[in-house]
Amino acid sequence: MRTANWTDSVSVLDRVSAVFDAFGEEDEGLGVSELARRANLPKSTVSRIAADLVEQRFLDREGDRLYLGVRLFELGQTVQQPRLLRRVALPVMAELRDVTGQTVHLAVLDGGDVVFVAVVRGPASRPLVRIGSRLPAHATAVGKAMLAFAPQSVVTAVTGRELTRRTSKTITEASVLHREFADIRRLGVATEDEECTPGRACAASPILSSGVLTPLAAISVAGPAESLVPDRVAPAVRAAAMALSRRLSTDPAG
Repeated sequence: MRTANWTDSVSVLDRVSAVFDAFGEEDEGLGVSELARRANLPKSTVSRIAADLVEQRFLDREGDRLYLGVRLFELGQTVQQPRLLRRVALPVMAELRDVTGQTVHLAVLDGGDVVFVAVVRGPASRPLVRIGSRLPAHATAVGKAMLAFAPQSVVTAVTGRELTRRTSKTITEASVLHREFADIRRLGVATEDEECTPGRACAASPILSSGVLTPLAAISVAGPAESLVPDRVAPAVRAAAMALSRRLSTDPAG
């Protein structure tokens, strides 16, 4: 009985994991049928799992579409003081959105990926990521901003393995990335020109805190490459990151 129970538990966990893994970084929500197809599970099984996950806030439901839920972020171990980070960041993000007219993202570093933990949508910009979206750090401005200020052991762990190519402009050579990291440390801003997503540009700065070796997060402004010039929004992005760094260093309460 003990073995059977364990086998059943693993089976359930595998199915739940398959449902979570079915969500892509650019999905605007998925229906049960599409989830079932991607997870390679029966539609009835996915429907039952989804209902339970929605009840526990691991998934959010809007009409007939399902989204990754906020509770996944709340339970994450990738951000120090996550509630404080979001509470402090959201007003600054809204102000940066108003100044630039573009979508603003907040992301954290998780291994070789970045995970987006907050999004403030611009008035005329369609966001390509949602809370919980995951992208390769080396191909994003937020990832490069954090890696540039991360300990060498973290940088080596990311750049010492194969760097996947997302577009024709993705940097896949570690030596090139290291040179860019030096420029980012000098300027305080990382830029991205269609390196992760065709037609998208971005500028990002790291959020640092005294006594913490790895950046807490990074804030970015992203928009269409034909209209967003990263260098033009860089000063506003850098100022927002510095403001957040100061507030997080002086507000230890969660």
